[in-house]
Amino acid sequence: MPPLLRYPTVDELGARAAALVARHPRDARLRRIGTSRAGTPLWLLSVGHGSRQALVVAGPHANEPVGGATVLRLAERALADPRLTEGADATWNLLLCLDPDGLRRNEGWLTGPYALGQYFRNFFRPGFLEQPEWLPDGAAGAALPETRALLEVQDELRPFLQCSLHGVDVGGGFVELTDDLPGLAQRLAHIAARLGIPRELGAYDALYWPGLGPAVYRIPPPRRAGLAAAITEAAVESTWFHPHPHGTITAVVEAPMWGVAAVTDGSPPADREAVLRAVSHTLRHDTGLLRHLLARVRPYLAAVPDAARLLAPVDDYVLVCPGLADAWDPDTGDGAAHPLPPLSTAHLAALRISGRRLALRTAGLLHQLVRAAGDDPAGALPELDRLIDAWCADYRDGCGARWIPVARQAEYQARVVLAAFDLAVRDTPARSRPGEPGWESGAALPMQRE
Repeated sequence: MPPLLRYPTVDELGARAAALVARHPRDARLRRIGTSRAGTPLWLLSVGHGSRQALVVAGPHANEPVGGATVLRLAERALADPRLTEGADATWNLLLCLDPDGLRRNEGWLTGPYALGQYFRNFFRPGFLEQPEWLPDGAAGAALPETRALLEVQDELRPFLQCSLHGVDVGGGFVELTDDLPGLAQRLAHIAARLGIPRELGAYDALYWPGLGPAVYRIPPPRRAGLAAAITEAAVESTWFHPHPHGTITAVVEAPMWGVAAVTDGSPPADREAVLRAVSHTLRHDTGLLRHLLARVRPYLAAVPDAARLLAPVDDYVLVCPGLADAWDPDTGDGAAHPLPPLSTAHLAALRISGRRLALRTAGLLHQLVRAAGDDPAGALPELDRLIDAWCADYRDGCGARWIPVARQAEYQARVVLAAFDLAVRDTPARSRPGEPGWESGAALPMQRE
């Protein structure tokens, strides 16, 4: 099967996985593990018959579709190379897309042409409480069917490794781990260099997290916090940590869409406070513009179908942006309670990109709401177009954002997953088999039970 040169849609993922199973009926299985809120099947593609279970989750965030291309690539590799299955006594379990409903909402840009303006004008990512990896009320209180399906698979498989496949719209690649995998940072550096992928040495997502090596970060244990901290710092229980009692290591593998060289610069910044001041002031100013536009648009949205799903992330972004601006601003004093860590030039580049990202996502969602309302009753569309064009130009010209072809994104992500697999499998004992000491009926492999 030829490699994908663009992101696969929900339907293409299912069709390609089914074709793989048809070609390899002895070694590949496809089963439905649940159903999305809109009734779309959640498909798990399994390759191999080993006792060690690896779980790879694609599409946890609706606007990060590279994982779909990656899991198909991993399935092909596992079928072609017995060292990844028989040789490692491993089974690969590949969840094709955790949020298929959200992915469908991104089909306005998904298949290209890939341009920043096209992406942000058609971008969709649900509000925080509708993102299936998060467990704000704990596993027992999981409300989304997608979340419950993933939790059940985790408890069934008890994987030694879970890889959650994410994308970075603008920036660089990095990995977040629940436990250390010594040697991964070196392998990541090699893979990124070979494929020309910038490594994010000061990732915003991991701003307050300990580093395990360049572009590799340790996810702290979950803690209870308010919604703003949950959104901006992942300070919440999640499916990343849920299988931890089974001995699972989770690797969150981030692959960039548009790469930025500045995120690779680990040198001390020339003027830290000036950059922080500029970034925070820009975010505060942009948030004010967007709040004004939201107030103009909101009265006309009552009749827009499903407007609440687009408004939820808008309200999330408007909620967190002022607090972020204050936390980054050296003149506000808000950093005293939660001071910024030592910052490199890469950190400052990531903060600039993140502030712009929040504004662009909000503007893009508002743009969709206005279009859905009909004839732009609030007269907001020209201003939104102007803002989106200007902010995308800043990404291109100010940050140097450059598109990375989909095939290269997926190859990078697949190689990082394979590196994590190789390191993790070395420390994972095989499960007992029938006839061996310690074997009992409950130890049978889920795929063999099928």
